[in-house]
Amino acid sequence: MNRRRFLACSSAGAAALALPARLARGAASTSRFIEDLTWMELRDAVAAGDIVAILPTGGTEANGPHMAIGKHNLVVSHCAGEIARRLGNALVAPVLAYVPEGGFDPPEGNMAFPGTIGVSEPNFAAILRDTAHSLALAGFRLICFVGDHGQSQQAQQSVAADLSRLWQGRGIRVVNLERYYAGNGEEDWLKAQGFTAAEIGLHAGLIDTAELMAVTTGAVRQGLLSPLRWPAGPSGATGDPTRATAALGAQLLELKIAAAVAETHAILATMDTTPHGRG
Repeated sequence: MNRRRFLACSSAGAAALALPARLARGAASTSRFIEDLTWMELRDAVAAGDIVAILPTGGTEANGPHMAIGKHNLVVSHCAGEIARRLGNALVAPVLAYVPEGGFDPPEGNMAFPGTIGVSEPNFAAILRDTAHSLALAGFRLICFVGDHGQSQQAQQSVAADLSRLWQGRGIRVVNLERYYAGNGEEDWLKAQGFTAAEIGLHAGLIDTAELMAVTTGAVRQGLLSPLRWPAGPSGATGDPTRATAALGAQLLELKIAAAVAETHAILATMDTTPHGRG
């Protein structure tokens, strides 16, 4: 088919195309991740009731000498997939791996360490807006930002509020699932188990290390878990990950996932969730 005929067919209406029933039953993906689906599988899933889109945001940053730079991306991808599975009517967009990390000149925060890749907050907000617009066009009624990184939260909250106001008349809502990051109860639970605030730390400490252990192998350098072995000077981490284990991480991840699922259910209870077609 030449280019002119292809464009003519495309403009005739994508919604008119459909997979044969046999192929749909035999080959369609059951994945909850949008990037694993064909566009027709996605269209049909939304039409069948998958009206929640989860947009996970991670981070590409220094995580001390003992953890891989992609920590946040690995953790949030795992959690987003499990959130979608439990909701039953949600699909997961690809992880946004580049988020605000601090100033560039002079380098601030995580930007002071090699390997960190940051974007400015205005650029991050623009990516969130454009991605949400794309998800709305696909027919999703509730778009949930799920951020694994502290410096992402303010932009996510602001963009979600702006878009919800903009789309109120169209029945589309955008939210930042705050309880996933800040209201999950992880620190209180750890303290109840006998861990101290100094162990827990603020970045790349006990929580982050245990969570990463739970979602993948090889991303934590076991020989560098003790802070006593860290080289002199800034390490890109606070806290003591010595007692981190995959089993501990699984318990912590459960708190984050359950908090996000409960928050999403509460939001859905206030909405008209009838699919309305393309946004």
